[in-house]
Amino acid sequence: MNKAAVLLLLFGFVIVIIPAAIVIPFTQKASGEMTKQQNTTKSAAHAAQNNSITVSVYRSTQKVTDQVALDDYLVGVVASEMPAKFRLEALKAQAIAARTYIMSRMINNPEVRVNDTVQNQVYHSPDELKTLWGKDYEKKIKKIMQAVTETNNQVVTYDGKLISPVFFSTSNGRTENAKDYWSNDIPYLRSVPSPWDKLSPRYKNKQTLSIQSVEQALGIDLNGVQGAIGKVIKKTDTGHIAEIEIDGKQFTGREVREKLKLSSTDFQLTKNGNTLQAVTVGSGHDVGMSQYGAEGMAREGKTAKQIITYYYQGTQISKMTVKPQKATAKKS
Repeated sequence: MNKAAVLLLLFGFVIVIIPAAIVIPFTQKASGEMTKQQNTTKSAAHAAQNNSITVSVYRSTQKVTDQVALDDYLVGVVASEMPAKFRLEALKAQAIAARTYIMSRMINNPEVRVNDTVQNQVYHSPDELKTLWGKDYEKKIKKIMQAVTETNNQVVTYDGKLISPVFFSTSNGRTENAKDYWSNDIPYLRSVPSPWDKLSPRYKNKQTLSIQSVEQALGIDLNGVQGAIGKVIKKTDTGHIAEIEIDGKQFTGREVREKLKLSSTDFQLTKNGNTLQAVTVGSGHDVGMSQYGAEGMAREGKTAKQIITYYYQGTQISKMTVKPQKATAKKS
């Protein structure tokens, strides 16, 4: 990949050349109706533009780096990160979030390499998806491709800049403030009600852990203790554990969740003999877009734009244009 050769200052942020292209986000205007032929021509042009952008993806199992065309990468991510059975508008919201994430990374560093795990975005190749989906592959991949195509070049911005579009599976009924999980107060990552999550199969979870593994992970001694474990010192406004004391040691809810690999920071711990049962509500870090919440909103007829701007407060859907070597754009 060639290093950035040109820098442009536009709408308050720096745009750089990436793989023979310049990417310029700007607010999208509603357009008039196009004829079928015009729409087909435009779609073909967009596909050609996006195929000029490749994503370096480190395949963690094969230990190799693949160069994947942008739209193919997005299809692989959406197919891996969200169930294909979800409504199209929820899948479109996921596609917009996935595109925003990777374009933000590439604009900041044209030579960036992402991996195919949750550390960045989960990605599966077409062959891997065929193995995972079997006879349902054609039906599912068609729907995923539609979600990517119908959101072509759409990204999420806040004050003219691409956001960090974090997402997770299921909340406990409210998403979490970024500052309460990561300590960074991000204006568009603020708590919102997400009542749809209660219908998620991941809403309530039970995990059984060995006492030995818990003691080792937390550096504590639970010998002689039975029943409820831990004294909650502080909860966040959304009911997640902020601070908890266990065996005289203080932990953040995030520390306990990550060390014990719990589903969320809304948890209760109970010791029974040589095992510890963890009951959690929600699944994930709870910051940003809830995927099952997005599905719930889509079931109620909400659009991808409404889903995105609900979970990422104060944001807007913007359009990035891709042109060879140079670009001009007008603020809309």
